[in-house]
Amino acid sequence: MLQLRRLIIANTDAFPDLGAAWYEQGFERVLATLADTFQHLTDQGMLRIDDALLAANHFSGLLLWIPVNKAMFHGSPQHTQPELDHYAGVRASLAAYR
Repeated sequence: MLQLRRLIIANTDAFPDLGAAWYEQGFERVLATLADTFQHLTDQGMLRIDDALLAANHFSGLLLWIPVNKAMFHGSPQHTQPELDHYAGVRASLAAYR
C-alpha cells in the first residue's frame, strides 16, 4: 500500500486526476464516515464538536502520523500492538473534544 501511495504522490503533478481520485475514493470517504460517527456522538452528548469533518481530520492525523511517517522513511517497519496503541491519538482527541 505504501509503495502505491508513494507512486501516486510522486506522479500527482503529471496525473492530477489520479491523485484526486485516490484521495476522494479512499481517504476522503474514511474521513466522511468518521465525521458522521463523530457527529452522532456529538448529537448524543458524548463529544463536543463544532466541525465533525475537521475533528475527523485531526483524529486521522493523530492516528497515522507516527506509523505512516516511519514507514515512509524507513521502508515498511513492523510495529508491535503496544507501539501502535501508544502512537494512537485517541487520548489526545478525547481530551480535545470530550
